[in-house]
This record gives sequence, C-alpha cells and structure tokens, in this order.
Amino acid sequence: MPWNMNDYPASMKNLEKVTRKKAIDIGNALLADGYPEDRAIPIAISQAEKWHEDAPDKEIQQEKQAKNPQKEDKHETNPNTKKLINANVLVKYQEDQWIVISEGAKQASERLAKKSEAIERGKRIAENKQSKLKVYKRDGTLQETLDYTTDK
Repeated sequence: MPWNMNDYPASMKNLEKVTRKKAIDIGNALLADGYPEDRAIPIAISQAEKWHEDAPDKEIQQEKQAKNPQKEDKHETNPNTKKLINANVLVKYQEDQWIVISEGAKQASERLAKKSEAIERGKRIAENKQSKLKVYKRDGTLQETLDYTTDK
C-alpha cells in the first residue's frame, strides 16, 4: 500500500521531515516496481538517509518545497525490477574505483574510492534485499561471499 506524509510506516516516524518525504517517495516507487512492503521500507529509509547525507543544501531545499508524495502518484516502473529484487549484490573494481552493483544490472548503484566503503554499502543493500554479497579482488577474482538470505 503506498504512503503519504500523513500515512506512512512507523519506522519512518523518527526521520527528519525532508528525509521522511524522500523515503516515502522512494518507497512508493519500490512498491510500484513490485517490492513487498517489508523489503521496500528498509531500502527506502536507507536510500533517503544516504541522499540526505550526500545532497547539497540547494537540493534539500528544493525537496522541502516540492509537493508532498501522494498515494496515487505514478512512478515509472522498471521491467527488470523483478529480476533485480532478489539479485546478488557485487562489489567490484572498475575504472579506478570500487562499485556496488546488483548482479544483472547495467549501472552501478554506488561508486566509491575505498573498497571498505563499498563493502559496507554492499552489506547494507544485501541485508535489505536479503540476498548475497559477492566481494571481488581488484584482479576480478572472487574474494568472499556473504549470505544475507533468510528462510522465511
């Protein structure tokens, strides 16, 4: 069920208002793409918090002034989402940086200078997706696989 600023998951209650607004919008987009609520909520919160940390002040001000998300808002859906929802998360070295990417995705979700930062980010994503994290060495060989799948 989509959310708005008056009706949202309890776990978003303590977020700063602009971060909650972003989390609701991200969460609604994930729901539109077929994510179940129990997976969309932690992903949306994590992504909104990361956005708030990294966004320039101007972008945060624009978000504060933007229209509040509504339950009936339309979101573009990605036909590959169903495949990527359960895809493993990879940490690989590419073009002089460490990337975090879902297996089968065309584009990295993160590009970081340090492998340790990429692994930490990959762990959070894999935990949220309840998938595996595959960490590769700089030479492209598999270093380790961390399993965050659960038997539900």
